[in-house]
Amino acid sequence: MHCPFCRHVDSRVIDSRTSDDGTSVRRRRECTECHRRFTTTETASLLVIKRSGTTEPFSRDKIIAGVGKSCQGRPVSDDQIAMLAQQVEETVRMSGQSQIEAHDIGLAILEPLRNLDKIAYLRFASVYSNFDSLEDFAQAIEQLRENEQ
Repeated sequence: MHCPFCRHVDSRVIDSRTSDDGTSVRRRRECTECHRRFTTTETASLLVIKRSGTTEPFSRDKIIAGVGKSCQGRPVSDDQIAMLAQQVEETVRMSGQSQIEAHDIGLAILEPLRNLDKIAYLRFASVYSNFDSLEDFAQAIEQLRENEQ
């Protein structure tokens, strides 16, 4: 780590603390040359591989936006959507991979969304799974009915 004051290439860690949500580490460092102290924050990066093959950083906000559209007009609060997005992010990060397919994120959304609101689940699944006929909807509804029994 370069010292922000003298640009020396070496520093030592004095203190490390994990953030409250556990997604980052705050480190207090001291430059071995000028002995000034500074703070760094380290986060684990997670890249999403899109269908086109391009990659972009994972964004919980994108999950909130997509699920939010599915829940529009439904009795689902913003807090519930935020909790779902956090649950999906934790699931994806627990895979231990640094890159994940966008398709896998969609799959990780389906189950918690089904438990949250069945209509929102159908809306999301219809777009995500490219429903193109009434039979696709009928099949998804039948699966929901089977899971309730």
